[in-house]
Amino acid sequence: MNGPWEWAASIGTVIAASLIAFDMGRRATAWGFVLFCVVSALWIWIGYTEDAMPLAAMNGVLLLINGWGVWQYWFHPKNRAEG
Repeated sequence: MNGPWEWAASIGTVIAASLIAFDMGRRATAWGFVLFCVVSALWIWIGYTEDAMPLAAMNGVLLLINGWGVWQYWFHPKNRAEG
């Protein structure tokens, strides 16, 4: 488990966490959640193909949590009215 997909998912995870943690504004945070969703889906695929079910299960839960973040920052009616 040290191939290019794992490196891409790892780097994407670090970038997504940075976008959220650096608090550079709502748009950057929203894109951080979107990137988290993408890399969570990638980690799920890696977990299934590498027989690493705990990794896939953890990222399934994280995908739901980050999907909620996408909803909150991009689609929630109270936030759409502010933008």
